[in-house]
Amino acid sequence: MKIALVIVVVIALGIGAAEVALRLFLGFGKPPLYVADPQVGYRLKPNQRTRRFGNLFEINEYSMRGTAIAPKAAPQTLRVLLLGDSIANGGWWTDQSKIVSVQMQRQLQSRQLESYSTVEVLNASANSWGPRNELAYLAKFGTFDAQVIVVLLNTDDLFATAPSSAQVGRDRAYPKQYPPLALVEIIGRLKKAPLNPELAAVQQEGGDRVGANLEAVRQIQRIAQQSNCRLIVAMTPLLREVIPPGPRDYELRARRRVTALMKSERIVYLDLLAAFQTTSDPESLYRDHIHLSPKGYAMVKQMLSDAITMSIDTSSESQTRLPDSLLDDPWR
Repeated sequence: MKIALVIVVVIALGIGAAEVALRLFLGFGKPPLYVADPQVGYRLKPNQRTRRFGNLFEINEYSMRGTAIAPKAAPQTLRVLLLGDSIANGGWWTDQSKIVSVQMQRQLQSRQLESYSTVEVLNASANSWGPRNELAYLAKFGTFDAQVIVVLLNTDDLFATAPSSAQVGRDRAYPKQYPPLALVEIIGRLKKAPLNPELAAVQQEGGDRVGANLEAVRQIQRIAQQSNCRLIVAMTPLLREVIPPGPRDYELRARRRVTALMKSERIVYLDLLAAFQTTSDPESLYRDHIHLSPKGYAMVKQMLSDAITMSIDTSSESQTRLPDSLLDDPWR
């Protein structure tokens, strides 16, 4: 009987030690949470702060990755609103200090831009968002008094489905509440995910997805124009696009449609495909097949910061029409 009790105590202590270690050192038991949203589909739950694998992950009251903000910008403040998916968000695998919006903010602040004493780059993003999610977020919350809106896309976003909340609370990547134990989270991740028929139906969306997503970008441009701010669209490629044989035929067709829209709507467009392809080691720009490494983020930060600087440097008389040189080649 005593031996059995000792064994139980040892097992309990082992489980307790494992639980504490998983929470303190790896951040399990407190994953980033999501909320369903009838307009946006889903977004990160407001007002949360956690650490995963040592990386700080903080979400403010507007489901943005960042600290609390005022709805309106303070005088002499350049405010940029970044919209995007996990590439813009950085995910739990990227510390708050290293996400692209923070890097852009530091870069722009260091330039001591004329007329602006302070720079704020707001980050409204979530894993797997597409242009239709981003449009819905903008329609719901507004532009936050931003002078520049940046939509950061990747090639897959051109084929994104319509907003849905089917994954919230049912897909382990989109939890809506904390697990009772860190160990429960670990076990849940080891188990095969159950079939989600509703999400499967969403992913089977037919029709012209590229056209629907480009229309969402067009509507974002309309909101930007109504709010008297500039829109910049940037697109990062997938890893397989920057190494031979390059983009697939359907992706090239979609890219041509993007370019045509940007020209017709006179939107500043940064296609990073060529820049990534011509680096000495393209694979070093990625941490996996789609998400960027610190080196990749450094390129994106530089190019976006340059485009923002050029955009705000244009005269007030050209607010509704940018010069052709900027539209065709922002680096000319």
